[in-house]
Amino acid sequence: MKCFDLYRLVRGCLLLLLISFVGWASVVQAGQADWQRQQVNWHITGGGRIKAIYYPKNKAPAMLAGRKGRWPKKFRRQALGPEAVFRLAPLAQKFTTEKFTTPIFASVIDSPPIDGFVPWVVVAITDERSDELELDAIPRASVVGNYLTANPESDYAIGIFDTGASAHVIGNAAAIQAGLFSADLITSNTCTIFGVTGSVDAWVSQPIGLFIDGLGAVEPSGLLLDTTGMVGETNVSIAVGQGGSPDLPTAIGSPMSVYFTASFRNDQQVTVIHDGDEFSGPDIRLYESDDPCIPDYSNIIPLELRPLGALSVQYIPSLEGMFEFPPASPSVIIGNLSQSIFFVHSVDLTDGDKSTIDKDRFIFDTGAQITVVGSRVAARLALKPYEPEFEVEIQGITGDIIMAPGFYIDSIQIPALGEWLSFTDIPVVLLDVFSPEGGTADGVIGMNLFVNYNFVFRGGGLFLQDDPTVEFELIGIVGDIAPEDGDRMVNLLDLAEFADHWLELSTSPNWNPQCDMFPQSAPDGRIDFFDFAVLAQHWAEGT
Repeated sequence: MKCFDLYRLVRGCLLLLLISFVGWASVVQAGQADWQRQQVNWHITGGGRIKAIYYPKNKAPAMLAGRKGRWPKKFRRQALGPEAVFRLAPLAQKFTTEKFTTPIFASVIDSPPIDGFVPWVVVAITDERSDELELDAIPRASVVGNYLTANPESDYAIGIFDTGASAHVIGNAAAIQAGLFSADLITSNTCTIFGVTGSVDAWVSQPIGLFIDGLGAVEPSGLLLDTTGMVGETNVSIAVGQGGSPDLPTAIGSPMSVYFTASFRNDQQVTVIHDGDEFSGPDIRLYESDDPCIPDYSNIIPLELRPLGALSVQYIPSLEGMFEFPPASPSVIIGNLSQSIFFVHSVDLTDGDKSTIDKDRFIFDTGAQITVVGSRVAARLALKPYEPEFEVEIQGITGDIIMAPGFYIDSIQIPALGEWLSFTDIPVVLLDVFSPEGGTADGVIGMNLFVNYNFVFRGGGLFLQDDPTVEFELIGIVGDIAPEDGDRMVNLLDLAEFADHWLELSTSPNWNPQCDMFPQSAPDGRIDFFDFAVLAQHWAEGT
């Protein structure tokens, strides 16, 4: 598509819609008289934060931070009926040659936490760009270009790998540290970012090189010394915070994730300290789509990049100059419409005797810790905004606060090739999220539903390439070491196997590495009281 055709396509629309909300502002109270307020700091779709949760004193929601481990104490494997096979048959033809016959199974997680993990990534910036009026972002398998500061090992940013954001954003403080302002890579053009409490303006950057990797790229000292695993884009324009409070979050959005495959290992947590702040999250690795090192998981959730017809990642140029044409808006996924993001192909919800089946407008958002349902879904489930089961206090990008009602949904199921995802007693927040297709989405699938899974997010590429998917696998229960393949329970069988290997070393002829559980990230090669303490911590889990 020629740049002038693109300009005519979106002329007059220089506003950036990352994800916007129509909130339930002022329709709920800040808790009842006997409710308890707990301060939190959770990310929600659109750059907002949940700053507090209100709930009855006798019904505190399950919270990830309060759990001893990531494995739910209640788990079961459930066979689904013939209707599941009927619904999956067309999808199976797209992704596998396997014939589906009954039964299909679901991994059922009871009472998932209200808050999920945060997918932190390291962000580095270079000056690499293409010629004027070459608008396409170019995916790169390694760092290309010159860093903007003399100390790139410390002048990096930490942001969120955010599949729910339609453009890349960097906060003002992070942009200053990374050298965007001192390198004169900020244009005079602005875009508008909408959120739950209003909108803020952001600067539009010149085309740059943007590269990311997981927290594992950072040394224990806090220095970014290993850039060999970094992938990214050059000639990409981003939104830059103008300062003020709160600062914009740093989020690497769908224009990056569409080109690469990201592996999320929730069984391998990484923690780093950067500029005095602690960041902790799953070990994330980025790959080219054909990399043989990508983890292989057998369960597949089909996604869709919508609006359909995406062709490329481009910025919109300003055509007012004589010889220079700086970006008038940041790079987004461009097709029949702009700002495409990822949607789950089907979601089923039930609450009591009400249900809403096969909803296809749920956004898959790695940047949201919380699962959200919109008004249409809430109406089908007969949820009452004025009678919430809990409430959340949301701070938007403007700093203003609104309240939103929360509920416990009896069941959410996400059909998949292989085992379905199934959850019971799920906390959700009622908010209407604007969709890039127009109108509002059915909701948002947040990362609270994936804390017990390792998964791979495949962006799929763009026009005429593969459809995006999420491939997942349930994390094994720590301490489930017997029988050989495990039985999803930590019980006397596991204790007996552990006792058979007591005080063995990794050099022992009868060595069983599954008994060596401490420390989890790098077991010490000896089976002793530290490992027994881990076994005791997870005793009776999975039952």
